[in-house]
Amino acid sequence: MRRKRPRAPSRRSTPSPGREPPWLLLLHQLPAKPDYLRVKVWRRLRRMEAVPIKSSVSALPADADGREDFEWLIHEINAAGGEAILCEARFLAGLDPGRRAALARAAARANDRVSLPPTSRPPNPELAQVRTRRRVWVTRRDVRVDRIASAWLIRRWIDPEAQFRFVEAERHRVVRGEVRFDMFEAEYTHVGDACTFEVLASAFAPDDSVLATVAEIVHDIDCKEAKFGRPEAPGMERLIQGITIAHSSDEVRLERGFALFDDLYTALTRSKPGPGNA
Repeated sequence: MRRKRPRAPSRRSTPSPGREPPWLLLLHQLPAKPDYLRVKVWRRLRRMEAVPIKSSVSALPADADGREDFEWLIHEINAAGGEAILCEARFLAGLDPGRRAALARAAARANDRVSLPPTSRPPNPELAQVRTRRRVWVTRRDVRVDRIASAWLIRRWIDPEAQFRFVEAERHRVVRGEVRFDMFEAEYTHVGDACTFEVLASAFAPDDSVLATVAEIVHDIDCKEAKFGRPEAPGMERLIQGITIAHSSDEVRLERGFALFDDLYTALTRSKPGPGNA
């Protein structure tokens, strides 16, 4: 009896893992009005350096930066009456060489932003709550410019003894007495096109003109636009990038960021017209 030959492996077998990196895809549909919304979204996507895949589909590397950028944009699109969803995908076929090259450049930029390994473990947040009666302010892990600046504002203007806790937003369960910021459904977060820092500043220090200037700088960095065009924004953005690249600990990022914003506030105060500053 003739033995059957072993079947050759299918050419359509699953690709080996890691061959194509995962991507975040933003799919959106904008309302006909207002007209400026389409231009605003287009400019925001350009500032994010998102790769256009189709007319209403854009891609970013599946990392914390890309997710945060897209999530806030989704929030704004939905608030304006549009529809937007976020999904993770792998590109297998059908992309033209130009888009593949753009994706490769986006992936290289993401690799340049990868943080160094943590130098120390953060303290246990549950122990921190037991040992103190201070208010606990909760935000998402991997803090960036808006959360660093907001925590600085909280400590300097709202609650000098504030304690901060960093959580995975999707898994977080609200604890009585906590105050959340820069998270979805938080007590203090983005409102319209205003970032969290702007919301806090307008609520707790509306008459501080220097803080209002800091808010403009934070807005342009966080929202990736030039709405206010403050000349300090590009330099502050690079310094914040340096902090996030060099330090993976959120506590250390706040410590370094607090010093940075203290110095910025002092410099802006000295530059304001007044006695002895003319």
